[in-house]
Amino acid sequence: MTTAGTPPLLVIGAGISGITTALEAAEGGQEVVLVERDPAVGGRVLRNHQYFPKLCPPACGMEINTRRLERSPRVRVLMRSEVSAAERSGAGWSVTVRRSAEHVTGACTACGDCSAACPQSVPDPFNLGLCQVKAIRIPHVDAWPRRYVMDREACPAGCRACADACKVPGAIDLAAKPHQERFEVSAVVVATGWSPYPLEKLPELGGGVLQDVVANVQLERLAAPAGPTGGKILRPSDGKAPRRVAFVQCAGSRDVNHLPYCSAVCCLASLKQALYVKGQLPEAEVTVYYIDRRTPGRNEAMVPRAEAAGVKFVKGKVAKVAAGPGGALVLRVEDVDANRVVEAEADLVVLATGMVPAGRGALPLPAAVDPDGFALDDRAAKVFAAGVARRPEDVAASVRDATGAAARAMVAGRAV
Repeated sequence: MTTAGTPPLLVIGAGISGITTALEAAEGGQEVVLVERDPAVGGRVLRNHQYFPKLCPPACGMEINTRRLERSPRVRVLMRSEVSAAERSGAGWSVTVRRSAEHVTGACTACGDCSAACPQSVPDPFNLGLCQVKAIRIPHVDAWPRRYVMDREACPAGCRACADACKVPGAIDLAAKPHQERFEVSAVVVATGWSPYPLEKLPELGGGVLQDVVANVQLERLAAPAGPTGGKILRPSDGKAPRRVAFVQCAGSRDVNHLPYCSAVCCLASLKQALYVKGQLPEAEVTVYYIDRRTPGRNEAMVPRAEAAGVKFVKGKVAKVAAGPGGALVLRVEDVDANRVVEAEADLVVLATGMVPAGRGALPLPAAVDPDGFALDDRAAKVFAAGVARRPEDVAASVRDATGAAARAMVAGRAV
């Protein structure tokens, strides 16, 4: 199949869904413009320590995709870029992409001299602000493109230490300015992914109040070798390994005061993380407090794996997490099976916060969304959705969904 003469397809977001959409379309003969606001592709998938159910590192699968991107002559990848304007143009769209200043250019060899000389540190966005990194750095260990990125706005006035240290002509341009590019495209696929529900909106569960109450996405980084603790699961308050870890399911989900929907993967994510803890701290007491255990398909096998590792399950909603004696955390929870309200102590509490669709409201495109804010296909407008921008789902489902989105967008793009 070929789409010779058809304007390119625009894909917004270079997480696993956006990359899959772009590659599937390109390998079907379609030119693609892939726009990503971050300095490296991969989205939230690469912030995981491991995938379920096999519990292997996500960099393996992502490396295959980045190699496909490198080899593809039909995909143009625009990093640190955002769609700033869009209007219907003929049978498709005319879009404007705002590109951030490219202070580190394609001449960069990633030697590291600039970072070694940099005097300024900033919170690490890849590690969710849990540690500090240099203002000029590789975004993360698995970053593609393999190029340094600079937070110029964080640099001291007049500082040029990185440029003076760089030995590669033209690799650093301190005077670079943002600019815009305009594209005529045949159709648009929105693959903007998701954000975690803010911890600070759950103060009754200790979110944003108690230091040793963390979100599931934060624990993922604590368990990762490239994370802020070098892969050690430690209490943020004192840097000690927890002896008792409590996982609180549906933290802000299935709740009329927060997110009314189920985010589909939280139960599996907590099972996976409970296995992280038991694998690293086999003597730790690990308890999962849940309303329902939702582990569809082959992922059901993770439940007996967790039980065999010694993970305990308590059916009941946690209503409150408060500070207890000696630095402990006290959970007030309904034990459904025992038909009573109980209190339990933990050293570390992990809240299974849900998925919120990211970036959709800021796009200058038709706002076709469902009641929960997830994007919907608009065939008449030739705007389609892929992955978690469309509904909460795991990585494997997002890949399948993105393949379908590529097919739908290609068909629509050829229609006049």
